[in-house]
Amino acid sequence: MARLDTSYLPRGNPCAQCGKPIPRPDWVESSQGRTSFLWFCRACDYRFEAIAIYEEADPDALAA
Repeated sequence: MARLDTSYLPRGNPCAQCGKPIPRPDWVESSQGRTSFLWFCRACDYRFEAIAIYEEADPDALAA
């Protein structure tokens, strides 16, 4: 069985409503140029999504 490497996951993100830290996201979904994180705060039952958007890599860039 393959193991998920969770060392890259954000930890302790504050709740968008009450500000209490959330240990880790409930769901992570990645696609080209972005990663979405679904957070659920057990302190106030608030659920929200945070999206990280990355710049596209330049395929024409050459190493010097």
